[in-house]
Amino acid sequence: MRGKKYVPRTRHMTPDGFARYTNRLFLESSPYLLQHAHNPVNWYPWGNEAFEAASRLNRPVLLSVGYSTCHWCHVMEEESFEDEEIARYLNENYISVKVDREERPDLDAVYMTAVQALTGRGGWPMTVWLTPDRKPFYGGTYFPARDGDRGAPAGFLTLLEKIRDVYHAQPERIGRAGQQVTAVIRERLKPEKGGPIPGSALLHRTVDVYRKSYDPIHGGLQGAPKFPSSLPVRLLLRYYRRTGDQDVLSMVRTTLEKMAAGGIYDQVGGGFHRYSTDEKWLVPHFEKMLYDNALLSMAYLEGYQATGDPEFKKILEEILSYVNREMTAPEGGFYSATDADSKTPGGDREEGYFFTWNRDELVEVLGDGLAGKAAEYFGMTGNANFEGRFIPHVPSSATGRLTGDDKSEKSWEAELTTIKKQLYRHRSQRPRPLRDEKILTSWNGLMISALARAGMVLDKPIYTERAVRAARFIISDLSRNGRLFRSFKDDRVGHPGFLDDYAFFTAALLDLYEATADTEWFEKALVLDNVLQEEFEDPENGGFFMTPSAGEGLIAREKPHTDGAEPSGNSIALMNLMRLHTYTFDDRFRRRYEKGLAAFLGNDTSMSPALSEMLMALDYHLDAPKEIVIVFPKGRKGDVAPFWAQFRKRLLPNRILVVAAQGRDLDRHARVVPVAAGKKVINDRVTAYVCEKNVCLLPATDPDTFARQLDEIERLTPEAGS
Repeated sequence: MRGKKYVPRTRHMTPDGFARYTNRLFLESSPYLLQHAHNPVNWYPWGNEAFEAASRLNRPVLLSVGYSTCHWCHVMEEESFEDEEIARYLNENYISVKVDREERPDLDAVYMTAVQALTGRGGWPMTVWLTPDRKPFYGGTYFPARDGDRGAPAGFLTLLEKIRDVYHAQPERIGRAGQQVTAVIRERLKPEKGGPIPGSALLHRTVDVYRKSYDPIHGGLQGAPKFPSSLPVRLLLRYYRRTGDQDVLSMVRTTLEKMAAGGIYDQVGGGFHRYSTDEKWLVPHFEKMLYDNALLSMAYLEGYQATGDPEFKKILEEILSYVNREMTAPEGGFYSATDADSKTPGGDREEGYFFTWNRDELVEVLGDGLAGKAAEYFGMTGNANFEGRFIPHVPSSATGRLTGDDKSEKSWEAELTTIKKQLYRHRSQRPRPLRDEKILTSWNGLMISALARAGMVLDKPIYTERAVRAARFIISDLSRNGRLFRSFKDDRVGHPGFLDDYAFFTAALLDLYEATADTEWFEKALVLDNVLQEEFEDPENGGFFMTPSAGEGLIAREKPHTDGAEPSGNSIALMNLMRLHTYTFDDRFRRRYEKGLAAFLGNDTSMSPALSEMLMALDYHLDAPKEIVIVFPKGRKGDVAPFWAQFRKRLLPNRILVVAAQGRDLDRHARVVPVAAGKKVINDRVTAYVCEKNVCLLPATDPDTFARQLDEIERLTPEAGS
């Protein structure tokens, strides 16, 4: 079934070279589930079969949730799920269920709420004990295998034994615990009615929170670990744009510079690792996630627009080059992630080995001369900074010059390019970290948006072409009858799509419309919004549920609104409605997004830092978004170039854009995008219309006038009301 090249991932092998054990996960397509297909544990995928078996055999269910590039998931697998004694106990006393959180975020959300209620914290691997009717009664995250391991007083095997004994000896106690935890989950995930939509005072208060927690030395927030998403660079850029607050711009600039210079950034191959374990962005957790790199691409793009710093543009282009080179499927979609762990020359799996170096390797690859320069530039002098090896970083500056180097900057940049190419070529011969090759609709939506925006702002058609190709793959292979699916792997689609699949991909389609001026993408965005309205929207309280109304009936139905490493689906969905309203003037979009803003921001504002993406939507709502329509004489698209130049060098987040040729092309846009109606070429010259709320300034037929109109900003003032 898997082909001759299939290599079982297990230490339990038969003499003829195949796995000693195979369980039901072998039939799944999820890379994470397949990693566990040859554990001695008798794993089930989530589904009725598992819970019917638990009921029939009167056993508790052990639910284990993780993802393919999760380091501690691998640790727990090796210590516990590959252990034959622990596996035998599980097989004889439990029904064991394995879930990929990236394919089933709905299950992850519900049972993570349970773990957080029980322990006060969460994380992965997530380990939850359930009754056969799927109610959680105990849980946690990573558990060491045995008593005393990693300082734990009670190991996983002891917990399994004690919980099994209580389950059978005190079923009433287990039943009460399941009911109580389920009640807590339902209460925490229960939709609430909103209050009035807050004003700009909420934006001021939120920025003040970030200001107080900001790390002025290393950027980001103070302390460790440090996640790139913890300081919302794009929200701060919007705040700076409307206030002129230079301190806020400095926070953004320092954070972007320090991240790009740190070990969290792959200095040799491009792209960001998931987070830094220390406050200096030096030692990362080495997995690479598609969503991080998509979101950071947009952050560096906007940072470049706001500052003009060429280093930010360079980092953006390196990220997109990495994604194209290492994370793009032949069909055009984007893979999900790569692992933190890889094999050493001795055959052991170690975190970060693939990305780290020692001095002998530098000399072997570069020769003495370049090796010395590379060691100085990448901070590989003195004592090693990770497990006896060096993580490349740029300790002296983020600008690319060696201290004391007498070569011109251009010569040094050429040498640095040579160094990186040679190191990358050598590194590519090492055993690579495992790559999770499932294609997720939501994460692809983020990457398509990043490429479309970069293609438009940087005038790089190749980026736009990659975005179009990926979008066509999603539409052809991850969509049926106008409905999206969550994932694609091995020519199979996974679960029906969730809120973030629809929201992120709809945003991508709107970005593609602006980047390509092809109305096909706008029309497809409208189709997906109709599905969201019919199947996901809460018509009573506003906002959207994670799951469709006809989806699997879980013990609770979440309406996500706070951001994690990814934006919440509701934040992006509400922003989509705002953009659609600006394009169409259709008041139905306004009523829907205002109801959502009221639901999520109209009550408790103490969690506003966890709502940064939704606060970007609030900023759009409180602003006077610009409606920009550029019309050019038929056959003279090149005449638009001076207007494009003015548009591209400005950060204009709260706006929509239409570019069309006079005649049938403009008529085609106006039929689906009413904001384009009535616009026309004046005096046979490119004509730009800059409007707000369908009220336009005088048409601009020269780029300088257009630029002045773009620079008119609806300012936020400290006295703005709440």
